[in-house]
Amino acid sequence: MQPTKADLPDLHGQCVLVTRPAHQAAQQISLLAECGAVAVHLPALEICPITEADPGYALLRNQMMNLDQYTIIVCISPNAAHLALDWIDQFWPQMPDGIQWYAIGQKTAHILNQQDIPARHSNSGFNSEAMLTLTDLHDIKGKKILILRGSGGRTTLAETLSERGADVEYANLYERKCPEYDDILIKSTIYNSALSSILITSGEALSNFVTVAQGRQKQFSSDSLHQLNLVVPSERIADQARHLGFTRIKVAQGPDDLSMVTALNSANDSETNE
Repeated sequence: MQPTKADLPDLHGQCVLVTRPAHQAAQQISLLAECGAVAVHLPALEICPITEADPGYALLRNQMMNLDQYTIIVCISPNAAHLALDWIDQFWPQMPDGIQWYAIGQKTAHILNQQDIPARHSNSGFNSEAMLTLTDLHDIKGKKILILRGSGGRTTLAETLSERGADVEYANLYERKCPEYDDILIKSTIYNSALSSILITSGEALSNFVTVAQGRQKQFSSDSLHQLNLVVPSERIADQARHLGFTRIKVAQGPDDLSMVTALNSANDSETNE
């Protein structure tokens, strides 16, 4: 059962590090303030839309101009949804018929649905594994599928759909990059803010955060961070965090802002959260 605002914890006296990209952090920061926490923002991911200067631009443009050639389109993330809609506005005054749209996560589906694209999502989770349980994605032999995403990332979805007999392509709409910060900012934000908790919503963001926290010359020891409460949206990312040395880990019910903030309640009340 997904949390509601009635489940928000009392976080007075807490200082929480928000690592969402700059354009996606406002709601999470607002929810933390509503709980009485101080939010410190340091993005662990930089979202860079594909431009004409990028090598993959011509392929992406061709894919978006020929959406009607695909039977199924799967949108991986809210970023992918927003950027795909920008492309669609350029080439499709009216959406072609016959495409089955899917989205990973309710938020991604909602973005598409608001633009009259009837995207389905799984109610059993926010990842590729949950998406793959949908009955309509089992009998897909010979169907042409386009996955809207950022370059890189997990390949589970495409590999499984291919194994089921589909012809699968990626449309890489953006790149995810590790931000670079001045060492003074890193020290003041991460080490001098008396942090109590860290919110991380993806495995790549976790890896980037650990890299950033070490400083440009890897002169900072991040060992002290391992004792902070770390909230992640899946057991897969929790396992990654354990391997990196984190010991106070809480798995939220999902990557959405409400689930992540609500999970701080039990994270802050527990000695260890593995």
